[in-house]
Amino acid sequence: MAVVTGLIFLACVSHAGNITVKGSDTMVILAQKWAEVYMSKNPGTRVQVTGGGSGVGLAALQNQTTDLANSSRKIRGKEIEACLRNFGRRPTEYRVALDGIMVFVHESNPVKELTLDDLQRIFTGRARNWKEFGGPDARINLYSRENSSGTYEFFKEHVLLGRDFAASAQTMPGTAAVVAAVSKDRYGIGYGGAGYGAGAKHLSIKRDANSPAIEPTEETVVNGTYPIWRYLYVYVNPALDKGEIAAYIRWLTSEEGQKIVKDVGFFPLPERLRLK
Repeated sequence: MAVVTGLIFLACVSHAGNITVKGSDTMVILAQKWAEVYMSKNPGTRVQVTGGGSGVGLAALQNQTTDLANSSRKIRGKEIEACLRNFGRRPTEYRVALDGIMVFVHESNPVKELTLDDLQRIFTGRARNWKEFGGPDARINLYSRENSSGTYEFFKEHVLLGRDFAASAQTMPGTAAVVAAVSKDRYGIGYGGAGYGAGAKHLSIKRDANSPAIEPTEETVVNGTYPIWRYLYVYVNPALDKGEIAAYIRWLTSEEGQKIVKDVGFFPLPERLRLK
C-alpha cells in the first residue's frame, strides 16, 4: 500500500486552520498540489495530505480520523452505513475533477487500440497472447492496482463487469508504479489515471468492434465519448462542512482550483458542475 509522504498526516480530525485529507493514490499528486497552492494563498491554514487508496481514505472518514476523503470511485453502500453508525450522517459528496483511465503498453508494442471486450478478456486471463490483437507472439504480462484502490474497483466494475482479475496480474502500489513497470516490459499492459500518462504509450479504446477508437482527451472525457471515464470525488462529514473546510472544498472547484486539475494532467469539471 502506497503512502505518500511530505506533508505529515495526523490521525485526528482537524481544528481551526488545519485540514486533513486522506485517500486515493490516483488523486494524491493533485491533492498535494491543491494543498500547496491553497496554503501559499492562505498562510493561516495547513492542509495535510496522504494517500493509501480510496478505500483507506473512506475508512478514515468513517472512523473520523480525517476531515476529507479523496476517492476515485463513488462511496459504497456499506461505507455510507458505517458513517451513519459512527457519526449519524451520510457524508456529503463533491465531484472535484474528471479522469479518463488510460491503458498503458510498452512503446515498442505495435497495438494501438483495443475494445472494452478485449480488455476484459486480457485482464481476466482469457486472452493471453498479444498476437490475438495484432501484436507480437508473446505472453501478455498484466499490471494492476491493489484492491484498496478506487481505480482497481472502477476498472473491475466497469471494464471487467465484476469479474476477477487474472491471478497472474501483478499488483502495483500506484499508477506511477504501473507506468514504470510497463515502460520496462515489452509485453506488459496496465491501467491508471490520466494524471500519470505523460511520457507513456497509451491505447485508444473502442466500446465495441464497430465503434471508433477514442483517445482520452479533455473533450472526449468531458463529453463521455471516451469509454473509461469517471469523476474524482471528495467526501466530508456534513458536521465539518463549514468554515475553512467548506471554503477549501469550494476553492477546489473554482477556476483556480480547476486550472490545477488541468496542469496536473486530469480534466476540469464543466462549468455547470462547479460549486457557486
